Amino acid sequence: MGDNERELFLAEMKDVVPLPASNEVVVRAVPEAPTPGLLRRREMASDNALPTNRLSIPERVMEVGPLDIVGARKDGVQEGVYRKLRLGKYDISARLDLHRIKVRDACDQVQQFLLEAWQNNLRAVLITHGKGVHSPVPGVMKSYVMHWLEESDLVLAWHSAQPRHGGTGATYVLVRKSSDARQQTRERFNR
Repeated sequence: MGDNERELFLAEMKDVVPLPASNEVVVRAVPEAPTPGLLRRREMASDNALPTNRLSIPERVMEVGPLDIVGARKDGVQEGVYRKLRLGKYDISARLDLHRIKVRDACDQVQQFLLEAWQNNLRAVLITHGKGVHSPVPGVMKSYVMHWLEESDLVLAWHSAQPRHGGTGATYVLVRKSSDARQQTRERFNR
């Protein structure tokens, strides 16, 4: 720094006063009651209890075409993880086939299947719902399965399967990890 620059700097800084040293710790007040959203996030993070959300069977769901490629990821799922799911790169740990099953029975089976996958720390599963091309209303089961995957707290992401696994008649599902599985992952990566 040249002499001229130093003089300009000192001229600009002449009114600056150092902050007083303090040994006090400032503690922010904690809100009296946690918000419902905070309570829900804490509950989901703790995994102390089994998930309680029941899948619903509304009279109408958003229609999905028999040949439509479907997929979504919920908040927090990394793009690389979702890409790997889309491409069928995860080993399929369990399969559920919903061919020739009524919607009400399928709802119960999907609920039970997802719960068991979560309890057994299965990460990627496959639900075969069929395309429904020959059904009176094409794609009904597929539409309901998409609704249930969106509705379930146990599901992080899903995408239509690759042709070798059933194409648009099946869906890869990424199941949320249990707290034990998350802890094991943390320990493995912290070494």
